[in-house]
Amino acid sequence: MKENIEFIKKHFVTDISAGLIVFLNALPLCLGISLASGAPLFSRIIAGINGGIVVGFSSNSSINVSGPAASVALIIFTAIQTLGSFEAVLVAVIFAGLLQIALGYLKAGTVAYFFPNAMIKGILASIGLILILKQIPHAFGVAGAFERVESFQNYDGTNTFTELLKIFKEISYGATIITIASLIIIIGWDRPALKRFTFFKFFPSALAAVVISIFLNEFFKFYLPDFALDSSQLVNLPVADSIGEFANFFQFPDFSVIGNVDVYTIALSIAFIASLESLLSTEAGDKLDPYKRRTSTNRELKAQGIGNIVA
Repeated sequence: MKENIEFIKKHFVTDISAGLIVFLNALPLCLGISLASGAPLFSRIIAGINGGIVVGFSSNSSINVSGPAASVALIIFTAIQTLGSFEAVLVAVIFAGLLQIALGYLKAGTVAYFFPNAMIKGILASIGLILILKQIPHAFGVAGAFERVESFQNYDGTNTFTELLKIFKEISYGATIITIASLIIIIGWDRPALKRFTFFKFFPSALAAVVISIFLNEFFKFYLPDFALDSSQLVNLPVADSIGEFANFFQFPDFSVIGNVDVYTIALSIAFIASLESLLSTEAGDKLDPYKRRTSTNRELKAQGIGNIVA
């Protein structure tokens, strides 16, 4: 216990700095994952806070950070379409959390190491590819009904690729310029030549892209109005004018769907994908730990389960 206190004192300033950097990175990521999954923006902010505090205290991982998982975004997107509401999906998330806790008590944390890396990377890569394809319209400032369809084949007989070709007829030049600028910043920010400078090392590229994008859009508003983004192309976070209105932002599970078989199918999918990603991230993080500390995979499963239930 005394050694732990001394360790905390020794690294307190560094931990504060690291926490700030994680916050600055996590905020745009939480919002981005929320947009990709079709969930309310406020829910992803809550998930990020929950991942940092609840999961952080429940897990014994020393360097990993939890929050909304990009790999689960597509599952949530599909679940909302299947169950009809976000409140119904929350029931599936609770059952997924219970399953993760059960797996932790059953010592199933080591099972992840028996899955071939190629299979796991293939699953995550395919999810990422679908997310990219579905977000391309936003990159060009176009948002249509096709973005709400999670499958390759759309309901009207078209598919993802044919719909992507249509966006060039409605392209927004302002959104395109902002997209290109953001990509250049994110890719270039991590170049070794720039990482030599303290500013580029500690200021996250994602936040830099957000800041530059805001300034670009403000510039367009004043000098090139035709290029400025309209309200439908902006992230609209809810703003509360009172405590009562703030309380209304919180959404609670709709347990009336508890008899729906789809709830349990979705819960299994969430638990499986989220657990695999968490365990793989934990393993990768432990390899980077200079103090060679090891995270209990079974406790990590329990922590992730508790986090899902609380969120």
